[in-house]
Amino acid sequence: MKKLLQDYKAGKRSLKEVLNALQKLPYHNVGCAKIDTHRTMRKGFPETVFCQGKTTKQILKIISSLMDNHQNILVTKANKAVYAAVKKIYPDAKYNHLAKTIAIQREPVKRKKGTILVVTAGTSDIPVAEEAAATAELMGNHVETIYDVGVAGVHRVLDVREKLRTASVVIVVAGMEGALASVVGGLTSKPVIAVPTSVGYGASFKGVAPLLTMLNCCAEGVVVVNIDNGFGAGYFASLINR
Repeated sequence: MKKLLQDYKAGKRSLKEVLNALQKLPYHNVGCAKIDTHRTMRKGFPETVFCQGKTTKQILKIISSLMDNHQNILVTKANKAVYAAVKKIYPDAKYNHLAKTIAIQREPVKRKKGTILVVTAGTSDIPVAEEAAATAELMGNHVETIYDVGVAGVHRVLDVREKLRTASVVIVVAGMEGALASVVGGLTSKPVIAVPTSVGYGASFKGVAPLLTMLNCCAEGVVVVNIDNGFGAGYFASLINR
C-alpha cells in the first residue's frame, strides 16, 4: 500500500489505478479465517460473518478484524450465546432474534430511494424474511414487510396489490409448495426475488419442493435464491435498488 501511495504522489499512477490496485490487495489472515477486508471497495458491502460451524472465539476474531478495517458488521445465523459474547465487547450490537442476525454499524450508509418489500406466505417463513430485511436495511434500503399472505387465502395478497406495485423490488419468502412467488410475479411489474424455505411437511423435502416450484415459475421477472437464503435475497434486492 505504501508503494502505491508513493507512486500516486509522484504522479506515476492515477487515482483510478491506485483504487484498482487496492481492490486486489491481500486478505487479512487471522488463522481461522482469511478476511476479505477490501470487499466493500469491490462489492459495496463488507464481508458477512456466517456463524454456522464456527466457534464463538472464531466469530469474535473475525469481527475484530473487520472492525480494525472500519467495516459495518452483519453476522448471520447467530444464536443468543454468540450475541451475548459479541454484546460484551460491542455494546451497540443489535440482535434480531427472529432473523438471528447481529448488526454493528460503524460507517454511515448512503440511503437509497426505493422500497424493498418483503412478503411471506406464512408466519413460519418470517425468520428467513427477517434475515432478508435485516440485510437490506444495513445496506441502506427502506424496507417494508407484509407477512402471512399465502395462496391458501389468495384474497390476502390481492389486498396488498398497491404495495406490490409501488415497491422497487419484492422479496417473496415461502415454504410448503412455494406458489406465492408465481402469484406475486403475475401481479407486479417489479423484480421479484423468490426465497424457498425449509418449512413444510415431509413431501416438501426440507425446501426442495418450493425451490423447484419457484424455479419452474411461469411469471416473468422472478429469480430464485437457495433454500432459507434470506441474506442472499436481501443482498441482491439491494443491488437492484442501488
